[in-house]
Amino acid sequence: MKTLITLCMLVGFSSFITKDRLNGLGFLRGTWKAENKENYESWKGINDSLLEGSAYKMKAGQKVTTEYFSIKAIAGKIVYQATVPGQNNGKTIDFELNKSGKNKYSFENLSHDFPKKIQYTKLNDTTVFVEVLGENDKGFSYKMMKRK
Repeated sequence: MKTLITLCMLVGFSSFITKDRLNGLGFLRGTWKAENKENYESWKGINDSLLEGSAYKMKAGQKVTTEYFSIKAIAGKIVYQATVPGQNNGKTIDFELNKSGKNKYSFENLSHDFPKKIQYTKLNDTTVFVEVLGENDKGFSYKMMKRK
């Protein structure tokens, strides 16, 4: 009987762990629009350890993709991977989740030229604040609202 109870507890605990392998970042699923701009991010949950997406702009009614990205659980770490067409010789750049405070997620690669940090702060279920930061935390920021 003890073995059965222990087994049930382990199965319950392990399913709890696998449901949140991305440290709560599942809220990004969906399409987000930058405040006062025609800039968007679209995220899809592929499985419990992978989100994939892209950033795009609308120009003259046409969708122009500006970046491809993913957030992955890799070997116990959470990594944001970004590929920007025409930059970094086509290479994907990794940013590791460093600080995760309440509703704030900071992905960092301090050896990269720009950005060094990409931060998402969940303000509520439909609004996120994004910061793209370089040297001395200088860069730009914007709010995004969830579309669907």
